[in-house]
Amino acid sequence: MGMIYKRGKVFWIKYYCDGRPIRESSHSTTETPARKLLRDREGRVEMGAPSLPKVQKTTVDMLLADLKAHYETTGQRMLRESETRFIPLRAFFTGRRAGTISGDVLTSYIQSRQATGLANGTINRELSVLGTAYKLGLEQGKVMRRPIMHLLKEARPRQGFFEESQFLAVRKHLPEDLQVAVTIMWLYGWRRSEVMALQLSQIDLEAGTLRLEPGTTKNHEGRVVYMTPELKTLVTAQIGRMKVLSRRLGRVLPQLFVHLRGCYTGQPVQDFRKAWSQACEQVGLVGMLRHDFRRSAVRNMERAGVPRSVAMKISGHKTESIYRRYAIVCESDIQDATRRLLGHNLGTLPSPSVDSAHVSG
Repeated sequence: MGMIYKRGKVFWIKYYCDGRPIRESSHSTTETPARKLLRDREGRVEMGAPSLPKVQKTTVDMLLADLKAHYETTGQRMLRESETRFIPLRAFFTGRRAGTISGDVLTSYIQSRQATGLANGTINRELSVLGTAYKLGLEQGKVMRRPIMHLLKEARPRQGFFEESQFLAVRKHLPEDLQVAVTIMWLYGWRRSEVMALQLSQIDLEAGTLRLEPGTTKNHEGRVVYMTPELKTLVTAQIGRMKVLSRRLGRVLPQLFVHLRGCYTGQPVQDFRKAWSQACEQVGLVGMLRHDFRRSAVRNMERAGVPRSVAMKISGHKTESIYRRYAIVCESDIQDATRRLLGHNLGTLPSPSVDSAHVSG
């Protein structure tokens, strides 16, 4: 049973939740508001609603800490990726009570991030993390509501991709081991992080396969692809280089890609941004990204008539909506379609050329 009592001139209430006493001030010097408050709190306890004093003490920092712990225990997201988005959120919302975050506060956060030159897409990802933290807080009874978040309009997805001649030109200017890596990206659309983390145990030269283990990819699903004859030759040569280096260092190197020389010899290659930029500059393709291989691979599989479900398995796209964003159609594709349409309508072979000025994009 709850009770009403006084502290000085102010009436306080006491009630029980899960067997624990909770005391709360009515902020009134008369008893009537205290009685109404007590009935409200006892009613909330009966319905199993969260305790308001507990909710009022919840801060945004606490919600983010709970979300981080949730990711660590469930493995639902790559914590390293999410942690970069926690940093600016903590810096702005530290000490703020979760229940006081409203639209104007979120607008201030957006403006502060835009002032640093961030793209709207990056800010949207940060807001998404904040929204997920509130959603978890609702499930745990630590907040009563989730603030409405209006996401920003994002720039169009990047449209860059490599033609085969461009790919071969850039590849020629890369070291031998990196030529193997970019060939895998070009053929299958695998992410740089997935390719550079390949280990020798994931390669079966006899079967001619490359394998990504479940739980090591962005969507946590495993993948198996069959190597082309050229790629199998390149991979075999890279394995040979690794065996030579292992004998020279006197230890087993499980990775497929490590630094072959220099002060980092034998350590895994995490990135090759400098070598990539230099290779692109040498062939006049400044600004091309390694992620453009992902679009290129999808486009090549579409051109080759690979069933979409199979192509998604190879590239690792989990949803068709995201896959379609990578299925870029370029002017040459439209020209080819026009040639086919012309030949079909006239009952003749396709015309050898089409005036690009009359092809609509």
